[in-house]
Amino acid sequence: MKYINNHDILDQTLNFALEEYALRHLDINETYLLFYRMAPTVIVGRNQNTVEEVNMDYIDRHKVTVTRRLSGGGAVYNDPGNLSFSFIAKDDGDSFNNNRKFTEPVIRALHQLGVNAKLEGRNDLTVDGRKISGNAQFVTQGRIFSHGTLLFDVNLDNVSKALHPDAEKFESKGIKSVRSRVTNIREHLNQDMTIHQFKATLLQYIFNGAEPVPEYDVTDEDWTNIIDIARQRYRNWDWVFGKSPEFNVRKAHRFPGGQIDIRLDVKKGVIEQASIFGDFFGVDDVSDIEKLLTGTKYDREAVAGQLETVDAHRYFGKIGTDEVLSVLF
Repeated sequence: MKYINNHDILDQTLNFALEEYALRHLDINETYLLFYRMAPTVIVGRNQNTVEEVNMDYIDRHKVTVTRRLSGGGAVYNDPGNLSFSFIAKDDGDSFNNNRKFTEPVIRALHQLGVNAKLEGRNDLTVDGRKISGNAQFVTQGRIFSHGTLLFDVNLDNVSKALHPDAEKFESKGIKSVRSRVTNIREHLNQDMTIHQFKATLLQYIFNGAEPVPEYDVTDEDWTNIIDIARQRYRNWDWVFGKSPEFNVRKAHRFPGGQIDIRLDVKKGVIEQASIFGDFFGVDDVSDIEKLLTGTKYDREAVAGQLETVDAHRYFGKIGTDEVLSVLF
């Protein structure tokens, strides 16, 4: 495994571009570790409707960056007090949705620092039932990245200010406020340290004390390509916000595997446009399902016939075809 040193760049569009570049272009047989911090930023999941997840009034007034990641899951707010990690590796066919595989080295390191962290729920690391980390993954062309947050010393009051809470999630699970169910790692350390010391300590634990830590040297040519990815994707309005879909049918439901929110423009009984949002974790691009539904009669039997031609779990993770149909009809 090699460490990719991003020199503490706080521009998250560049950090995501570096992560994607490593995933798509570096040695397919090598595993890489990337750490990154960021200026105040809201990151939405791949399949989410940005305008409905983000408090744009707060974002605009406080000049918070908004971007979208390649992986699924829900929206998060981060600032320089958060340290994110990303493992980039060859996909062995048994890694997607296996958050334990990639979080275990981090959990072991946290235990050494006195933080009693454990993996809970779909993708969270918690301490005493309070969240310190959320994790998500993305797979393409035989490669996978598994990345997660580490709330070290984040301004937790700003988390709820920057995001619109998911009312259905709160109602269905009786969840307390965001502020009361998250905590900073720094509060649980057996010895106080800065976030830079924290990152250095994690590196030592993960690389078993190797001196120096083996690194991949990001070249000037690499950076040219990385900047281009940032411009074309992570700073691109169409990728981050997209156009709000026109629709006359909206169906949504939250399952244990995540929320599905389906918008349909139906005319004369036929689906003319389909848009699917949610915080589910799937391998394949949900736009395939949107195209599959377009031109289909808005009828349970007709829609079921289309969905039966694909593996719904590839797109919606732990949510299957019958559950998708239960949302629509």
